[in-house]
Parts: sequence; C-alpha cells; structure tokens
Amino acid sequence: MNMRTYGAIEPLENGNGWRITDIEPHVAIRLKSVFPRIARTATTPIILAGGPQLDADLDWFMQRYPLRMGGEARDRLAERKTLFEMTQSEIVNILSPDWQPAERIDFREGKAPYHYQAQAAELARRMGRLLLMDDLGLGKTISSFAAICHADTLPAAVVVQAHLPKQWVKRFEEFTHLRTHVIRGTKPYELPPADVYIFKYSNIAGWMDYFKQAPFKAAVFDEAQELRHGVGTAKGEAAAELLRHVGLKLFLTATPIYNYGSEIFNIVNFLDPGALGAWPEFLREWCKPGPGGKWIVEDAQALGTFLREQHLALRRTEFDVEGEMPPTNVIMHQVPMDGATLDANADHARALALKVTSGSFTERGQAAREFDMMMRHATGVGKAPYVAAFVKILLDAGEPVLLVGWHRDVYKIWQRDLAAYNPRLYTGTESPAQKQATVDDFVSGRSNLMIISLRSGAGLDGLQERCATIVFGEFDWSPQVHAQCIGRLRRPGQKRQVSAIYLHTDDGSDPTVMSVLGLKASQSHGIVDPLSAPADQHSDTTRIRQLAELFLQGKSALAKPPALPPPGEPMEIQQEMFEGAQ
Repeated sequence: MNMRTYGAIEPLENGNGWRITDIEPHVAIRLKSVFPRIARTATTPIILAGGPQLDADLDWFMQRYPLRMGGEARDRLAERKTLFEMTQSEIVNILSPDWQPAERIDFREGKAPYHYQAQAAELARRMGRLLLMDDLGLGKTISSFAAICHADTLPAAVVVQAHLPKQWVKRFEEFTHLRTHVIRGTKPYELPPADVYIFKYSNIAGWMDYFKQAPFKAAVFDEAQELRHGVGTAKGEAAAELLRHVGLKLFLTATPIYNYGSEIFNIVNFLDPGALGAWPEFLREWCKPGPGGKWIVEDAQALGTFLREQHLALRRTEFDVEGEMPPTNVIMHQVPMDGATLDANADHARALALKVTSGSFTERGQAAREFDMMMRHATGVGKAPYVAAFVKILLDAGEPVLLVGWHRDVYKIWQRDLAAYNPRLYTGTESPAQKQATVDDFVSGRSNLMIISLRSGAGLDGLQERCATIVFGEFDWSPQVHAQCIGRLRRPGQKRQVSAIYLHTDDGSDPTVMSVLGLKASQSHGIVDPLSAPADQHSDTTRIRQLAELFLQGKSALAKPPALPPPGEPMEIQQEMFEGAQ
C-alpha cells in the first residue's frame, strides 16, 4: 500500500540531526509551529540539529505528515526514538523514592551521601552532563563527590571561586579518601599525583593548552553562574576546552540566572552544545527582546520544564528532600538618607542624567555607567550612618550580624561607627587567607559583625553555625546575588529562622533598583522552579534611564533626612522578628 508523503528528509553527516530537503508549503507551516527554532522565512533545505529527543519529536510529527526517507535513515530514527524512551524510563527509575545505588559509594566510614545526593550523582553519571540546581544548602558539593568517587571518573578537575579551594580540600578530606592538589598560579607546571585537581576561575585561562592533553576524566564547576557570559571571556574559553576532553560534566549552582534568562543559553551550551540549538534558533524559540539590548526568555517556566525533560538540569528544594527549614523572614525597613554626597555633585549628576535620556548612542552608554555608579555610591554613603545605627541595635541585643554592602567608602563608615564591635571584612580586597581569618573570628565569636561584599560570598559555608541575621545595607541589580548571600546562613546546620533585613531609602537609586529586581527574579524563578506559581512581575524599561528620569523630575532630590533619635532612644524597628529566636 502506497503511503502519502509530504516531503523528504535525510540524516546529517555528523549523525546529530536531520536535513529536510523537500516539504509541501502547508506542512512547512505546521513544522515551523512544532519546531519554533526554525525561522519563519526558512526554505529547504531545513536543518534540525539535536539528539534522541529530536528524533522522538520528528517520529511523532511524521506519524501525521510522513516524509520520504531511506531504509537506513528510517532504522536510525527508530533506534534513536527507542533510546530516548529507554533513557526516560531509566531516569524516572533513578529519581524514584525506592531507587538504590547499585554499588556503595566509596566515602569514608561513617560518611555517606543522602539519598537525593546519590540520585543526582547517578543521573550525572548516566547522562554524562548535569546542571545541578538544588536549593542553597542542600549539599551540591557532596553530590559532586558521589559522582566522581569512581575509578572511571578520576582524575577529576574541579573549578571553584578564588576564596574556596581550602574549603573544598577540607570537605574532600572529611568525606572521601581522594587525594587533592590545589593548582598554583596561571602557569602550567608538572602536577603531582592526585585524584582531584582544584582550579580557580581566576587561573584556568592559563591552563587552556594543558587541558587539550590533560588526563582529566571529569570536570566539576562550582558556582557555574561564573560561566554565564560564555566563551566571550578567557575563563569561558578555557572552560570550554576542558569540557571538550572529559566524559563527565557537572555544573553546580542554585542561581544559574543572575540577570536575564538568556544567560542560561551559555550555561547549557557548555554542558551540551546544541541542546538549545544555535544562538539565533534559541532566540527564535524561547526569547523576546528586552531592555538595553538584552534578551528575555518569554516563557521561563516552559524552558525550565524542557531542561528537566532533557535531563540537562535537576533541582530539588528543601521540601522535596524533607529537610524543611522555616522560610526566610524578609523584612523591608526604611532608613533616612543624607544627600550631601550627591548634592556636592548635583551639576555633574544632572549633566549625566540628560545624556542618559537624550544623548547619542555612545553618550548614553558611557553616561549610564557613570550615572549608575554615582547614584548607587551616593545612596550607599548617604544611608551608611543610619544603617550602622540600625545594626548597632541588633549587636547590642547580642545578635551576630552579617552586614552586606558594596562600596569601600560605605565599609569605612560602618567600620568607624561600629568599631566597638570588632567588625571583620570579607570583600573583594582581602586575600583568601584574610577572608578565612574573618570567617574564623566570626564563627568563633571573637567578632559579632562580619561585613561582606554583595558578590564575595558564593559557596561560603560555616556561617550558619553562628548567625541567623543578614542585613542588606546596599543592593545589587540582580536578585540572585541577594539569594546567594542569604544562602550563606540558610543552609544545613542552621538552628533558627533566618531574618533578611533590607534597609532601603525612598531616595537615590534604591527605589529603582528594588523595582527592577522584580523582572529578574521572575526570569530565574521560572527556569529554576518551572512548576511553582509565577511571581509578580514588573515591567522593566531600562534601569538607568528610569533612574535618570526620576532624578530629572526631582523625585530623587535627596532632601535632608530627619535626624536620628537622641542617644538612649531606640530606632523604631520590628523587634518581633527576634521573638523566640534567642
């Protein structure tokens, strides 16, 4: 019996996709609606690249619209579809509550991964790549140990942030028998025998040529959001070279999206090149234009579920693993602000604001950067004494505080006003040894106040043993930076509910920054937690332009704030947040 066909298809020479050489016009329209990565204007030949998932989708499409193909091609399609179905079944089994590892993971006596950590390790080993996005504090590090603690994945390369090698060595020694070596510097040298070689993001670029011939069988990237800018950076280029030569790729991060959802393309492309198509295909299928030339994922929830169905990504929350902790107690508290810093530069600020809103393309870009820096610096400095006064109340009550900021001038004011409490710094200026000394002093109780930079705390562990209160004295444009900071306290070992206190002012840059954070949070939320209810979103124009317009309208006039209460009279704060916490 002759079957009606609507075109012709053949496999690509590299075996990773298909070429549609002929297709009837009305079927081409249906094809483009099923595979949005195909440009609306595309004509034959139409190329579709991808793995077994693509074959399964094509098989489904061709049940309705059969395409002519050779016998070998038909067998290949059937085999790859079967492979996809078998893989789906195996992964469902691995992630089921009754799954047990086939063999014991070689950890030290008395140490073992939790069931959910062993599941993540097995999924990574089975698929050869995984973006592990488990909630902050669920032990992604231990999952990575379980994944590489096998002869067939050693030696392994682990890449961490500059301040974390010693923490990783300590954890390896605590849980495993693996020998570690921390890479020194950017110049390759003869490496001593070891099972795990620990690199820093700051030195992998110097080892790129070495990666081409290195014997590494697995690569683990901690805080993988460091690679969100792709191969356009030296560390991204080196990471791509390392990943080309290993059999197991494991990325660890609870916050893969720092700004806009299109950053996920670069992360996924490192793990599985082409999984989201080429960049133009990804844009057509998933994105819409955003502010400032950025791209926003149009349906972040759909992309999140797609990544899970492909088993490219895995995420569990504390509720999924029955390790329930109380939700973060978020407190928004308004403080006064002294506008003297900006008043002193008011003419320059107005000139920059005018360029941001009406200058040429080149002028707008440069002016926006300067205006952003000026406004955020002035806002941080202007409210710094009042932030210090608020924190003093907490310290006087015996509450250890993690105080978060960004500008060096702000830190100086906090150190001056809170000198009696022996403040310790953990910012971009301190060396790894100085940062470790700060952590030791804070955890031991030699200091009750640790001042940390907004972008210096990723991956840091141990603070939860002492502290449950984090105060944001300055803000970042990205909500994931704040989530990382809170995650330093809200993690296993924390015995109390964590309070996150945002001290904001109604002038300066704070109102605009806080409104912009809504959209960025929604991008990450949909991709990371695709099946949870969507959060409220706020329309984002261009953040600096909005800030400049408010300034020019006089809504960021930075009027003189009310004075602080006289000594002895407490500032009005929400004392109830600490009820029952002591």
